[in-house]
Amino acid sequence: MRIPLIALAVSAFCIGTSEFIIMGLLPNLAASFDVSIPKAGLLVTAYALSVTIGSPLVAVATARLERRFAVCLLMALFTAGNMACALAPTYGLLFAARVLTALCHGAFFGIGSIVAANLVPRKQRAQAIALMFSGLTLANVFGVPAGTALGQAFGWRTSFWAIVPVGMIAAASLRWLVPKQAAGKGSLLHEFRILKKPQVLLVLAMSGLCSASLFCVFTYITPTLETVTGISPHGVTIVLLVFGVGITAGNMAGGRLGDWRQMPAIIGTLLVLLAVLVILNQTERFVVPAVLAILLWGFVQFSVGIPLQTRIVDQAHAAPNLASTLNQGAFNLGNALGASLGGLMLTSGFGYRELPWGSAAVTAGAIVLALWSAKLDRLEAAFRPEAAGAST
Repeated sequence: MRIPLIALAVSAFCIGTSEFIIMGLLPNLAASFDVSIPKAGLLVTAYALSVTIGSPLVAVATARLERRFAVCLLMALFTAGNMACALAPTYGLLFAARVLTALCHGAFFGIGSIVAANLVPRKQRAQAIALMFSGLTLANVFGVPAGTALGQAFGWRTSFWAIVPVGMIAAASLRWLVPKQAAGKGSLLHEFRILKKPQVLLVLAMSGLCSASLFCVFTYITPTLETVTGISPHGVTIVLLVFGVGITAGNMAGGRLGDWRQMPAIIGTLLVLLAVLVILNQTERFVVPAVLAILLWGFVQFSVGIPLQTRIVDQAHAAPNLASTLNQGAFNLGNALGASLGGLMLTSGFGYRELPWGSAAVTAGAIVLALWSAKLDRLEAAFRPEAAGAST
């Protein structure tokens, strides 16, 4: 089943490249459409909000479709959206095209997680999801730097044109390499009823907090490395590559941890993350220790994402498409909240060195929720034997 999973990973690589490439092209876009940098930055905000708010609606709309057809359709629309970005004659049309790609993004990863999990035995589900998401992490290592360099050399439209053939290949590979999977069953109202389940809400909250913990520091990693650590702009690029290696390895490690023991893996990883953030705060003034701490931080931070994605699939088995997509929305909402928290700390007089403390506070909140979720698991397990005895 590795070949279908690789097809999903190629699609994830394409989506990840398109999502993050815009950040390196903002000055080019602003100059091209004669708008300010902040206005060009709204393309990033709109993308995140579209994943958070719009993607769940797309997931519900496609819930009755056979799942292979659904991911193929979403990948085809995503590719068309990138083609529209490359052709957009105005800022408004580029904005609309980015919203289209964002809607496909969240729903694809939500439904794709279900497809990946169903391709393997239950004890290997987290590793299967991790293999699919490895395309997203590798996009940050290879796709985004290459696409940004291409856009800066030949114009930003070239970057989006380069994504189009990759998207076509990804859609075709999904069609021919991924086996058919049954559509969801239940009513649309039943899909939304999963939001009444405390365990589902706890996973969504943990996902949002984990993402906020990451982006509180990561949003400002470049000025931190330049002003606190004393690394040159060229050196920052190398450090970000090191970080990309860390998150890729952490993503795969998270798959194995999630298949081992899900909640202990989540709680243990969050506790380690708390310690790593303290280490990051203490090492930022020294180049080699700071780089090693960033490598470790990326590894641990991304080790918790796959167990959380697998848990949402397990806890919302009655409506997995919607729940899995909502979890992607929670991650993206956390991106925005984390960046806002970091910005608020900086404007309140804190320095770049103090940002890991903000991330640590958010991580502590995620640990509390994880412990609460584990307690609910124990209570449910305690009541099951009694229920079974009563029924007999």
